[in-house]
Amino acid sequence: HVQLVESGGELVQPGGSLRLSCVVSGYRYSTYCMGWFRQVPGNEREPLASIDSDGRTSVADSVKGRFTISQDNAKNTVDLQMNSLKPEDSGMYYCAAAPPQVCLDSNWSSRRADFTWWGQGTQVTV
Repeated sequence: HVQLVESGGELVQPGGSLRLSCVVSGYRYSTYCMGWFRQVPGNEREPLASIDSDGRTSVADSVKGRFTISQDNAKNTVDLQMNSLKPEDSGMYYCAAAPPQVCLDSNWSSRRADFTWWGQGTQVTV
């Protein structure tokens, strides 16, 4: 039973920073693809960043230069560092897990349906 639990979301002033964390448990495979997504009411979940088990990362153009994804294998966490936050960054942030080949696809951001496991989300308000 795979479980993803996000934390770190809160109210922050424009220009501020937040670090979101996703704790992963129950994932039985050594290879994976992890992603962070953002959703605002009425919109689909927007892919923000991905990282695979080899540490390869991809960041969406919309947040590139401000958001960074990283992982701590010892703690089983995947983090999203968000800097220079803007009001339009507000939303519910989700982490999700997918088979490793999803991250190898340069078009991974269009494969939202391939992310099988999702957390409950953490709210960010800027």
